[in-house]
Amino acid sequence: MTVEAGRATRIQGDPSHPVTQGFLCTKVNRYLERTYHADRVLTPLRRVGPKGPGARFEPTSWDEALEAIASRLNAIIASPDGPQSILPYSYAGTMGLLQGESMDRRFFHRIGASLLDRTICATAGMMGMRMTLGASIGTDIETVPESDLVILWGTNTLTSNPHLWPFVLQARERGAPVICIDPIKTRTAEQCDEWIGIRPGTDAALALGLMHVLFAEGLQDDDYLRQYTLGADALRERVQEYPPSRVAEITGIPAERIVTLAQQYGRARAAFIRINYGLQRHAGGAMAVRTISCLPAVTGHWRRAGGGVQLSSSANFAFNKTALQRPDLIPAGTRTINMSLLGEALTAPDAGVGGPPVRALVVYNSNPAAIAPDHLTVTRGMAREDLFTVVLEHFRTDTCDYADWILPATTQLEHDDLHWSYGHLYATLNIPPAIAPLGEALPNTEIFRRLAARMGLTDPCLQDDDARLITQALETNDPRMRSITLDALREQGWVRLELPTPYLPFAQGGFHTPSGKCEFYSERMAAMGLDPLPTYTPPYESPERDPALAARFPIALISSPAHQFMNSTFVNVGSLQRAAREPEVSLHPRDAERRGITEGMRVTVENDRGHFEATARLREGIREGVAWAPGIWWAKSSPDGRNVNATTSQRLTDMGAGPVFYDNLVEIRVAG
Repeated sequence: MTVEAGRATRIQGDPSHPVTQGFLCTKVNRYLERTYHADRVLTPLRRVGPKGPGARFEPTSWDEALEAIASRLNAIIASPDGPQSILPYSYAGTMGLLQGESMDRRFFHRIGASLLDRTICATAGMMGMRMTLGASIGTDIETVPESDLVILWGTNTLTSNPHLWPFVLQARERGAPVICIDPIKTRTAEQCDEWIGIRPGTDAALALGLMHVLFAEGLQDDDYLRQYTLGADALRERVQEYPPSRVAEITGIPAERIVTLAQQYGRARAAFIRINYGLQRHAGGAMAVRTISCLPAVTGHWRRAGGGVQLSSSANFAFNKTALQRPDLIPAGTRTINMSLLGEALTAPDAGVGGPPVRALVVYNSNPAAIAPDHLTVTRGMAREDLFTVVLEHFRTDTCDYADWILPATTQLEHDDLHWSYGHLYATLNIPPAIAPLGEALPNTEIFRRLAARMGLTDPCLQDDDARLITQALETNDPRMRSITLDALREQGWVRLELPTPYLPFAQGGFHTPSGKCEFYSERMAAMGLDPLPTYTPPYESPERDPALAARFPIALISSPAHQFMNSTFVNVGSLQRAAREPEVSLHPRDAERRGITEGMRVTVENDRGHFEATARLREGIREGVAWAPGIWWAKSSPDGRNVNATTSQRLTDMGAGPVFYDNLVEIRVAG
């Protein structure tokens, strides 16, 4: 970061960092443009007039805002509905431990607000990894150059994980083929040696088919299976149900290619599979991740550098979140509301969430009016006049249109923080901030400290400053954290966890499951009433489970983030918005021809939940019967005031209770 006269003038990656290597992704490259954007919210704002699109606000003081918010929240706490009618809503608008999950949690725990189950992104996949490997721990990406086969499975690496790509290229330079498995020929697939277009939501079936061939052709590692796995014989029997011919019918991949892919994988010594969160956004999403994560144990690829699978490295980090969040403050009997069911919670609480109606919503680090599933139900609930809504934000997002108060929050350049990673093994310290807060913006931690004081809450933990919070986060006895000290972080800025180099997490077993082995058979899943073995669960919205629905809405819609956006973040940054052009939906030319759709035509994408408009793009690099609407555009930036989430549902995954954004059947027609 370069700062001149108090103004940040340049941002770049650290050239000495082993992973970021001096470069940033497309989005963060524009972080200065975002920070100094003319539309930054730089003073508290009070709504004047009705809620909804076009809502008007007027500036006010922090003193007035805090007094009004504290008074209203205290009144709700004292009402018959009580404190559980207050709901916090947040996710990863900032990934920092302080600004994302410290003082905010203490505040809401102390007042007795409803708990939020933060499922919107990763919980299904995390649960799949947990049931198989015991934790979300996988291949160290710094060992990927040693891989002799790289499979990028359900991941658009160049968009969502660009710092992995140089390691993939090193592996390819040493002779490793790079294969992409994805329903869409993404910009990553275009750079790979091969693209395998899979039918959405059928990844588990492909993994089972691969294991069928591995066992049939004797490509398994019997020694690894015997020493370090549980349920190998049962798995061998289960995969007999998935011969290549059946898997071809399910996945749309030719049986011959399923066989040769399994042979490639089985004959490799250190194959690396990178999976990402898109493939877990279906009915059987957790099981899909679980099933794929069995593969390196079948072949013993965990033994060697570069071998294995990675969804996330996050479970390697053992910061003291208990000290940060203070769950001991939670009153007994406090309910939990799944953030993916926000529409239901705001409009029909008796249908599932139970307890008192939500009377106050406090949103930070998120934009639920754009990113939550079933957009129309969510905004209908947020439009309730009796719902008191406070939003901590940088910009007037879709969510802010429904707010009573908007409070100006700092960006990453303007506050202290401590960061873990979900792609590598380095912790990072953000002290001191690069620049002073713009306008009257405050860090989230300070906003909740001030609000607690204004509400008359005197607990000392609610006034801990950020320096104290960082110290508490580092108070841990986990041996992996020995190297992560405040002095080391201050000196370098980033420090690697105390793990071997190369780090081979399961070379000799040591899985984090109850058995200590890779659990092909899971007693925990059996106790949950689930199939204890890997299996294939068809999407909710598919010909297998709902043929009548599939006949009416024959297109499977995928809505992964655009290259220029991070979900709904960066959508209003001018250079990135221009590069993304406009809300678009890509479909195969033959699907377009059948509907009379041509390139650039305005179309309506619809199902029984709702519809949105977009510009049609015709692409050969997409499976027939699949459409792709990259997002997530703010509704107010869309031609009809809606985005793709007008069509997504509030159904949940098999484990982890995550959303099923890509389990979504639609029809596409010419608009008008």
